[in-house]
Amino acid sequence: MSKTPRILICDDDPVVHQSLSLYLDSEKYLHDSAYDGRSALEMIHRESYDLMVLDQMMPGMTGMEVCQAVRRESTLPIIMLTARGEEIDRILGLEMGADDYIVKPFSPREVVSRIKAVLRRTSPQPEAAAEEQLTTLSFGSLEIQPERYSVRLSGQDVSCTPREVELLYLLASHPGRTYTREQILSSVWDYEKYFGDTRTVDTHIKRLRQKLTCEEMGKVWDIVTVYGVGYKFEVFS
Repeated sequence: MSKTPRILICDDDPVVHQSLSLYLDSEKYLHDSAYDGRSALEMIHRESYDLMVLDQMMPGMTGMEVCQAVRRESTLPIIMLTARGEEIDRILGLEMGADDYIVKPFSPREVVSRIKAVLRRTSPQPEAAAEEQLTTLSFGSLEIQPERYSVRLSGQDVSCTPREVELLYLLASHPGRTYTREQILSSVWDYEKYFGDTRTVDTHIKRLRQKLTCEEMGKVWDIVTVYGVGYKFEVFS
């Protein structure tokens, strides 16, 4: 990485800050603490962060509301912390724009591992990795520019998170190839098989389809579900 990562921890529980701070310090990461949503938003406007760890259940402004506010103006990677294990809470967090979620109680080591995985995907790659050229892809009026994390449709910018751009690029760079959810987690989230929830992939695919809906979809190109397997990007001749 070209600079020391700076992490914002937003949680109303001091114990969470203490435990995560110890592990972030061991990785030599910079970090700041916010104990409520409004303070976190003010800090994001004042400082430059590489990632935010955000508690979902906080008094006053909830993590969901903070996530929505951030997404209206930024693609800052967000890892959501939730004390609930129900699927609906996880899906809602992802649909609001979170890149990942972790259910409490959690291991601080796991949180830091997830942070490192997200930063590997969103940080500039060293020159040695330049062997794999990330080229602009075009299908009809859809244009994907991976190096700029840009997606355009009919000449208009489509607001996508870095994770959504990476997922779309993975599929679109190999038209017709089916990827399992596990392969997508490994390639895009940089998680080992045991480390992620495959429903995360489903939620991100759903969001991409909603953002890319147009007359061309299903005629020129499409994101196709291969039932029981995964997904593929189909190009129609």
